Amino acid sequence: MLEADKHDVIEVRGARENNLQNVSVDIPKRRLTVFTGVSGSGKSSLVFGTIAAESRRLINETYTAFIQSFMPSLGRPDVDSLRNLSAAIIVDQERLGANARSTVGTVTDAYAMLRIVFSRLSVPHVGTSSAFSFNQPEGMCPECEGLGRVSTLDIDALVDRDRSLNEGAITVPNFGPDTWYGRIFIDSGLFDPDKPLRDYTEQEWNDFLYKPATKFKQGGYNVTYEGLVPKVRRLYIDKERESAQPRIRAFVERAVTFTTCAECGGTRLNEAARTATVNGRTIAECSAMQVSDLAEFIKSIDEPSVAPLLATLRQTLDSLVEIGLGYLSLDRESGTLSGGEAQRVKMVRHLGSALSDVTYVFDEPTVGLHPHDIQRMNDLLLRLRDKGNTVLVVEHKPDVIAIADHVVDLGPGAGSAGGRIVYAGDVAGLRASDTLTGRHLDHRHPLRERPRRPTGTLPIRGANQHNLKNVDVDIPLGVLTVVTGVAGSGKSSLVHGNLSGREGVLVVDQSPIRGSRRSNPATYTGLLDPIRTAFAKANGVKASLFSANSEGACPTCKGIGLIYTDLAMMAGVATVCEECEGRRFTPKVLTYKLHGKDISEVLAMSIAEARELFTTGNARAILDRLLDVGLGYLTLGQPLNTLSGGERQRIKLANHMAGDAAVYVLDEPTSGLHMADVEQLLGLLDRLVELGNTVIVIEHHLAVMAHADWIIDLGPGAGHEGGRVVFTGTPAELVARADTLTGRHLREYVS
Repeated sequence: MLEADKHDVIEVRGARENNLQNVSVDIPKRRLTVFTGVSGSGKSSLVFGTIAAESRRLINETYTAFIQSFMPSLGRPDVDSLRNLSAAIIVDQERLGANARSTVGTVTDAYAMLRIVFSRLSVPHVGTSSAFSFNQPEGMCPECEGLGRVSTLDIDALVDRDRSLNEGAITVPNFGPDTWYGRIFIDSGLFDPDKPLRDYTEQEWNDFLYKPATKFKQGGYNVTYEGLVPKVRRLYIDKERESAQPRIRAFVERAVTFTTCAECGGTRLNEAARTATVNGRTIAECSAMQVSDLAEFIKSIDEPSVAPLLATLRQTLDSLVEIGLGYLSLDRESGTLSGGEAQRVKMVRHLGSALSDVTYVFDEPTVGLHPHDIQRMNDLLLRLRDKGNTVLVVEHKPDVIAIADHVVDLGPGAGSAGGRIVYAGDVAGLRASDTLTGRHLDHRHPLRERPRRPTGTLPIRGANQHNLKNVDVDIPLGVLTVVTGVAGSGKSSLVHGNLSGREGVLVVDQSPIRGSRRSNPATYTGLLDPIRTAFAKANGVKASLFSANSEGACPTCKGIGLIYTDLAMMAGVATVCEECEGRRFTPKVLTYKLHGKDISEVLAMSIAEARELFTTGNARAILDRLLDVGLGYLTLGQPLNTLSGGERQRIKLANHMAGDAAVYVLDEPTSGLHMADVEQLLGLLDRLVELGNTVIVIEHHLAVMAHADWIIDLGPGAGHEGGRVVFTGTPAELVARADTLTGRHLREYVS
């Protein structure tokens, strides 16, 4: 045997990242390994935080220092040694950038290929491929600059005409009379700052709102003045709204109306690009077609001059169909895709790749998939393995665990109670093991014997968003309703499109929680306030001392616990602050104790541990709610930007459970949940219903369907083959008589 043939396992020795407790494990290469365990058991810390992170870091180190300076800084994971790593490709659930110019077509390169086809074959002939690009000046619609929609500003949402500049006439956030932006207007010399806006001359009003950028001297400095409208557009409207602060987003929603561009009809293209055709279709019509239909259309183009390109385009479109995304269109904005859809779009890039012997790392690739679609996903994972790749999958679904060559089960619990390997071996061995995963692998949740009786109905009439076909449906009140159907059948369109914004309806989704690296469960839920008050009372000092964002913060790291260092020509690094050793507070603050612990020790506790410490009042109520939603393993000080989509949804739910909503809408709350945690979630949903609420869940998990009082099933397929209600009734009725895809899978599950 050659020395080179001996490297057939990835050797992990002494991994201590996050909660991993000195983990050592061998992972077979060129095999499919599934990592399981309850939420917070350490799966992601091992797979993403250790193996994938070190592979990425080592690859980055092969570049010159100059090139590394443009790459994100990656610290070395806390592990003794990692051997036999191969290049890792991470296919995660991070949403694709919410840039309005990014579409499914641009992300997959399918639109770029389509542009080349049109530039060669279009009638009339238009020229280069960039002449069909809405992101290039030669192709974009001049009116909307390639966005497909135009924005109208309501001037009265920007100003109060009865006030003067000194009185705060500009009502735009960050434009008050004592702000930098506000002073530019006041000190420009163009207006009397004490004159109400309604008394401005036509020239003054024009200068105030629309004057182009002009330089002038202000306090010895050169300052650029520009009218309020272009300035607000530049600062707030042309930026990504999703990344803006909540009050800025609220302002934009109040002040701006977006309408489809009348010039291009929303196609984003100029007249030449939007009227040229190939085989009777324009490029805009091709982009708006469902991908499965577009694949058929592309097959009808028979032109030897672009044959190789057409073959590649067909392969990309067929991959999208195969992966269960045939219902998307190329003009769909990528920011509107769910985490699961985004992950599957990224997969398309790798399916046709000629690379082998790489490590593919997947984070719950079945999230958002109906049981019917999971089989297809399994086939893709096996295909990647059969090309000679190492495939590592973090997953909870028994259907995916079943196809693994090797399983690594972490636990036994979450947080500090996890971080150990409780089983490693084949699936048969896992079944026979006494681990939590092994015990739950064949567990089936029974149908409800007596579904609860509705107390009324929530009617939806004539719903026609996206692919919905004029749907009429009554959602029962006072019970647990599950809305099901394959991905793309219209579930989200029906629920979010018709219930969001109704009085008393609370929608709790998986979207990112806005906040800086300072935000954590304690600050987000308001738990920090009673904790600070308790510390202040016990020590006879001010409560503000116990905030890392206020006067108690370590002055060196400003209360972050880390120092971010710019290394000029090399990648910047984050290091633990030497002054406070990552504790975030001044030494003086850390001398104050509560129940024998300082504030940094309390923030390092898990929610479950903190509940033992705070046994009364508001703190206990908040901790109880966090425990109810299955987040007992999170630490109070864990940065929110490190939470998964499912964890974000559950922390939002905990926050809202104290409110007075009557109807809760949850979007796939089982994302990221182990089979054992799903049981706990079902108990929580039952409690919400028993308190007199209505709970509506968009879900694919068969245990949740079996537990429901009522099911609304959409379909029969995805895209234009979906959009209809194919069944409404109890789960027992669905199993007994429905021949829908959901009915077949639920029947198999309960039998």
